[in-house]
Amino acid sequence: MATKQMIKKRVALLLVVVFTSVFFPLQVTAESNGEKVSSLQVKADEGDASAQYILGIMYATGDGVPQDNQMALRWLTKAAEQGDANIQTGLAELYYFGEKIAQDYQKAVYWYTKAAEQGNAHAQFYLASLYRNGKGIPQDYKQALHWFTKAAEQGNAHAQFSLGSLYRNGKGIPQDYEQALHWYTKAAEQGDAHAQFSLGFMYKNGKGIPQSYEQALYWYTKAAEQGDAHAQYNLGLLYDEGEGIPKDYKQAFYWYKKSAEQGIPHAQYNLGLKYANGEGVPQDYVQAYAWWSLVASQGDADAKHNRDIILEKMSPGQIEESQKLSKELYKKINAQTE
Repeated sequence: MATKQMIKKRVALLLVVVFTSVFFPLQVTAESNGEKVSSLQVKADEGDASAQYILGIMYATGDGVPQDNQMALRWLTKAAEQGDANIQTGLAELYYFGEKIAQDYQKAVYWYTKAAEQGNAHAQFYLASLYRNGKGIPQDYKQALHWFTKAAEQGNAHAQFSLGSLYRNGKGIPQDYEQALHWYTKAAEQGDAHAQFSLGFMYKNGKGIPQSYEQALYWYTKAAEQGDAHAQYNLGLLYDEGEGIPKDYKQAFYWYKKSAEQGIPHAQYNLGLKYANGEGVPQDYVQAYAWWSLVASQGDADAKHNRDIILEKMSPGQIEESQKLSKELYKKINAQTE
């Protein structure tokens, strides 16, 4: 799930990257001719798509003119109406994330469709996502399958992962583990952490393929090293339980902690166990109490039970310290996920 910070970064990248294929050559031309905002304005008013585009970017970023989202939207829309798929995709992106302008999924669908029909893989992926989720348009898995496939066949890793998930879950189409494995592998080999985790899960549980702890370990590790919290937890489990590999409590502790710090309750619970039992880390009731308190606050009865047991072994000073630590952990983890 994207956080607000991730969305802001995505929109910022959009203004620099999504339009790159047309921005840099146009910018060079404008600068080499010594054109100023006034001359760009004249050309834009005359219908020059390049000038409209440059003005839109300038107003969006505040580069050379006062930052003005409405003016940016006006000129980017005019440029998009002239048919450039990259600009259409970028405009759709602004509507989709709603960071620079008011979020509007229906307009995002409109511009993604325009660009997708011209073969833009990025637009095809997001259009498919909107159909799958029923945002801005009635939910339609057949259309989602159509556009995910179009984008996946062009090598879009996000689309390959999403297509694999459609086949794995049988959403709107017959369940097909072979196709799921095919597309997950394509995406995972491009470095998509979600696909790497999903591959690891399929191999770990033998879902539609022969069970392989070796492959599970490989793909969980790939995803975990990229920060995927679910992969980190599942990798910790492999080391903790010694499934297909020698037990290694230090490695289990390491990956549980990585996952727990990202807010995964099962990892937080198991991390508490490691601290309480001194497995892979020196025994520490203060830490165990703090982590179990986090999980207990989410309604986990086992965490509350375990916390109450070690409470009897703790001094008043330790209890006070652990309660303070629990509050600090809660604030830190929530700040990361907002």
